[in-house]
Amino acid sequence: MLLSSCQTPTPEATAPEALPGTTAASSPTAPNELRTIKVNPSWLLQGDNAPITLASEKGYFAEEGLNVVIERGYGSAKTITDVAAGTVEIGFGDMYSMIEFNAKNPNDPVVAVAVPYNRSPFAIATLSTNGIADPKALQGKKLGAPAGDAPRKLWPVFAEQVGIPADSVEWITMEPKLRETFLVKGDVDAVSGFSTSILPALAKAGKQESDLTMFYYNDFGLDLYGNAIVVKKSFLEQNPDVVRGFLRAYFRGMQDVIKDPAAGLASVMKAGDSLMEEVSEKQRLKIALERLWVTPETEANGLGGIDPARFEQTIKQVAGVFEVTPPPIGEVFDDSYLPPASERGLPPAGDRQPLN
Repeated sequence: MLLSSCQTPTPEATAPEALPGTTAASSPTAPNELRTIKVNPSWLLQGDNAPITLASEKGYFAEEGLNVVIERGYGSAKTITDVAAGTVEIGFGDMYSMIEFNAKNPNDPVVAVAVPYNRSPFAIATLSTNGIADPKALQGKKLGAPAGDAPRKLWPVFAEQVGIPADSVEWITMEPKLRETFLVKGDVDAVSGFSTSILPALAKAGKQESDLTMFYYNDFGLDLYGNAIVVKKSFLEQNPDVVRGFLRAYFRGMQDVIKDPAAGLASVMKAGDSLMEEVSEKQRLKIALERLWVTPETEANGLGGIDPARFEQTIKQVAGVFEVTPPPIGEVFDDSYLPPASERGLPPAGDRQPLN
C-alpha cells in the first residue's frame, strides 16, 4: 500500500475528509473555470507531499485548469479502494495492492499513470541494542505491525529473499500509533512499516538513526517501487487531459522541491494543520529526497517512469503472496499520460540545495 504513507487504515476509517487550508488552489474563492479534483496522498498531508503543495502554491495546477483539493487518506491500500469508488479522482497508492484489488474487482479496475516514488519505503526496523545486525538474525524474534501493514503482508517474500522460513518469527499485532512504542519498550524485537513513518516516530521517542538498524526491502532482493499516482480506468478514459495536466503540474512541483527542498517543506507546513511538527515533516522529506525519489534510475531516465524488467520481476514476486496471476505490465501501468521524458528530468546536481 500504499501501501503511504504510511499506516494501514483502522477498521473505523470511513470516507476521507478534506484537509483545511491544504493548497492555495483549494480555496473557496478559486476561479469557477477551474476543474476541481480531489487528491488522496495516502495518509495525512506530510513532508513528502511537498510536490503537490508547492505546485499548487506556484499556480502550476491552475495553469492546467485544475483546482486541487487534498483529501486525507487512511493508507496506500485504502487509497486504491477510494479511487475505485470515485471518492477521489487521483490517489497515491501501492501498485502491488492495486494488483490484488483489480484481480478481485475486474469490472472496476484502477491503473497507475506515474511512479514518483522510485523506491519503496518498506522496511524492518530494530534497535541496535537488540543485536540484530542481519535479517537472518530475526529468526525466533517477535516482530510487530498492524494487521494490514503492507511490509508485513510481504514478509514471506522478504524472508525467502534473505533465506529464512517465513514462519520463523512471531508476529505481534497492535494499532499503528503504538508500533514504535512496542519497539522502544521491548515488547517486540523489531517492527515492519514505512521508513517515513517509523523513523520520525522513533525520533519523537528520543531515538536517533544511529540507534537503529534498518533492513529496507529494496536492499534485500525485493526491489519494489513505492507509491504510484493511480486513477480509475474509466475516469482516465473520460478525462485524459485532466490526468495529463495533473501530472505536468505535479512533476514541475517535484523538480522544484528537489532543487529547493526548504521551499517545499515551507509549503507543506503552510498548507497543513496546527498539529504538524516541522522536525518530523523535514525528516520525511529528507527520506524521500535521499532514498525514494532521487535514485540511479531516476538520474538516468527521469521522474515518474518504471524499468519494465524490474517492475515485471517485482510483480512476479508479490503475486504469489496475493494469490493472483501476475498481470501484464500494461494492465498495471500506463505511461502514455506522462509528460515527455525531457520534461521529467532531475535538476542538475549543482542546482540542488541541501535540506539542512
